[in-house]
Amino acid sequence: MTETTATDHPPALLPTLPGDFYTSASVFAAEQEQIFEATWCCAARSDELAEPGRFKNVQIGRESVLVVRGRDGVLRAFLNVCRHRGAALCTEPEGQVRRNLRCPYHAWTYALDGKLVAAPNLAALKEPTGEGIDRYRYGLIPVALTEWLGYAWVCLADEPPSFAEEVVGAVTHRLGDPTAIEHYGIEDLTVGRRVVYDVAANWKLIVENFMECYHCATIHPELTEVLPEFAKGLAAQYYVGHGAKFGSEISGFTIDGSAGFETLPGVTADQDRRYYAITVKPAVFVNLVPDHIIFHRMYPLAADRTVVECDWLYTPDVVAQGRDVSRSVELFHRVNEQDFAACERTQPAMSSRAYRHGGVLVPSEHHIAEFHEWVVSRVGPGDAR
Repeated sequence: MTETTATDHPPALLPTLPGDFYTSASVFAAEQEQIFEATWCCAARSDELAEPGRFKNVQIGRESVLVVRGRDGVLRAFLNVCRHRGAALCTEPEGQVRRNLRCPYHAWTYALDGKLVAAPNLAALKEPTGEGIDRYRYGLIPVALTEWLGYAWVCLADEPPSFAEEVVGAVTHRLGDPTAIEHYGIEDLTVGRRVVYDVAANWKLIVENFMECYHCATIHPELTEVLPEFAKGLAAQYYVGHGAKFGSEISGFTIDGSAGFETLPGVTADQDRRYYAITVKPAVFVNLVPDHIIFHRMYPLAADRTVVECDWLYTPDVVAQGRDVSRSVELFHRVNEQDFAACERTQPAMSSRAYRHGGVLVPSEHHIAEFHEWVVSRVGPGDAR
């Protein structure tokens, strides 16, 4: 007979991060620098910046990043900072310029490729060598940008990590098939609805909430009606390649379970009538259903404040024909509101002495521990306790 010990079985309860990871200004500052300014972050929907001069101003970590379409059709990103005295070039969240980006302080002017093209008395300025000012050396500071799934992703790091490994790899690993995400044709879809949520909670609480479904039976009656297995507490992300099945009486991913739209052209029979949830660290959620996509991206602004942008993506004809998307939007809008309310209810307790050493994860949440380990590997163990 083989003798068993306590080490033969994993513990039922695993520890979470301590409370100060959700409240500490120093932890948040470290996250901004070591996570959001060092990894790939989703900045904008590419087709919304289709015209030359169209720009979007996005907060990434502690930096304002300007994503702009050049006259050559190329999408580029720059730090939104004039090289002269540091004034912000664009203060609006988005907009359109004709030909150049002009600083409103001293009129230093930059081409859409970042080159310095004009400034008062610029022609008279000389380098120590006697040559004129290098227009590219004093141009805007570029930020790495790549496009995927119809979105522009940026990275502030001097040497960005591999996009294929960090972003594409996270999606393909979750789905268990390198080609699975391609069947949805996300880059060809159109935004049918966008809702921006200002959540009074730490960004990690939102990530943790999205990764588990232990709470689903408690706060998501509409979602568990459509996806009955979620009532059992196991999230779709708990298993690699697993998609939650629609209920037998459910026709579509809508607030009342009624039929949605035609299945996306590339979706396979195995993907039909299933919901897949994907987390791309640090702050993107991709939700796949047969007829539309729900795409979240988060922008942490403080230890206790996170802005979440959520897009509902449909085929272009659904949007162009003005078809009613309200029933599909309403389902996940309610899920969002329910989730964010739960996170806001949790945030104040993060500073309680009861949570000084953290809480616990039950077995259906154990996969969240990997996310916690990833955070600690980036920012260290946190404040001295």
